Amino acid sequence: MSQKVLLSEKEINIILHRLACQLIENHLDFKNTVLIGIQPRGVFLAERLKKLLLEEYAIPDVKLGYLDITFYRDDFRRGDKPLEANKTKIDFLVEDKKVVFVDDVLYTGRSIRAALTAIQSFGRPFEIELLTLIDRRFSRHLPIQPDYRGRQVDAINQEKVKVMWKEQEGEDKVYLINK
Repeated sequence: MSQKVLLSEKEINIILHRLACQLIENHLDFKNTVLIGIQPRGVFLAERLKKLLLEEYAIPDVKLGYLDITFYRDDFRRGDKPLEANKTKIDFLVEDKKVVFVDDVLYTGRSIRAALTAIQSFGRPFEIELLTLIDRRFSRHLPIQPDYRGRQVDAINQEKVKVMWKEQEGEDKVYLINK
């Protein structure tokens, strides 16, 4: 098994600032926009973006929620071990809001399809966009594309993309792992 660094901490930081600026261009003051981090790993990216928007770009009020999609996935009964759900925390209305789903890696599109179903339990958003740090573009099973992407990666065969966050793994890096 070999691994190659796709993004360093510095590169991730640059990408986060670019993504924050793109969000500001499209959503200005975020009065009608909410960020929803897809559990478990999209939450780290969503929290970082919220912090940047508040502290670096002086957006006064950015609403952030966490969405667990475990039991909305079409493959949740296919595994051998019992699933452990994560926490959903959405303490605001999504009705008629612009929702930005935030996830670390867009792979097959199944997680986002599950998120689209799950968010309906909280109301009917006006619009839904997708922001992802890594877009694995040749791996899609569903016709889902990001509106905001940090980096496109052409991972093939058995290659895997692993995003590491300081909050969980102690470092900010993105690896391409060849099994």
